[in-house]
Amino acid sequence: MLIGILTSGGLGYKVISEIINRIKKPEFIATDSNSEQIIEFSNQNEVLAFIGNPRGGKLVDFLKKNEIEVDLILSINYLFLLDEELIDSLPMAINLHGSLLPKYRGRTPHVWSIINGETKTGVTAHVIDTNCDTGDVVKQVEVPIEKDDTGATILKKFEKIYPELLFSVIEEAQSDDLKRVKQDNSKATFFGKRTPDDGLINWSWHKERIRNWVRAQANPYPGAFSLLNGERVIVDEVNYSDIGFSDTTKNGTILDVIENPIIKCPNGAVELTRVRNQDILKKFKSKMVLK
Repeated sequence: MLIGILTSGGLGYKVISEIINRIKKPEFIATDSNSEQIIEFSNQNEVLAFIGNPRGGKLVDFLKKNEIEVDLILSINYLFLLDEELIDSLPMAINLHGSLLPKYRGRTPHVWSIINGETKTGVTAHVIDTNCDTGDVVKQVEVPIEKDDTGATILKKFEKIYPELLFSVIEEAQSDDLKRVKQDNSKATFFGKRTPDDGLINWSWHKERIRNWVRAQANPYPGAFSLLNGERVIVDEVNYSDIGFSDTTKNGTILDVIENPIIKCPNGAVELTRVRNQDILKKFKSKMVLK
């Protein structure tokens, strides 16, 4: 079976590094200009690489120019959506998505799952269509979210699951045994792209929401943050504190700084147990208010 791969980022690199040891090397790899490891991988393994946005006939023209024909396209953490012209030119295209579709369509679904307090996520192999993560499901693997998991630790779990799921898809595609199940759109949810500025902590949230917000975006992600006198404080870990406080105390108030800063929220308090910019901790004083 002739295979083409669309992939981006660190997760994509780790997955293709694994699968090239177990299958014939792909006919081509498509990636983005920022995925330097994948570009280098293509060069080292003498695999033709398409770099950039595939839409508007660009990848179609690349395949025609290089006389590339494939039986199966695999998309792994790919940065771009495919347009109708490209999809129609492909015999079969399967994407791996980091959620249990139809829930959490869209960007960084594992991060959103933690933010929303989910106890499980997963990886779905689905047929690529012209919409975002709406194609028929061919395989699904459930992944538990433990209470101390972060966005990064979930990705580590995905790194082990993605290759095995891909091998299974390839085997069933070769034997023409892939079973397709339509998604139930009535159960679908969608979450959009996040930017670093979206990480602001709202101290009016309950402590459970704040903890999930922080761990979902912990290092190496841009991070959840708060503001102390206008200066950004990036927080990688919080834990619950049983310190007492007055009901009239404003949310976001620094209650104590004996060891780590302890901050008041509506249903308790949280201790900032890991802050990325440690020097700023010297500026924390009791009764100051984070925003």
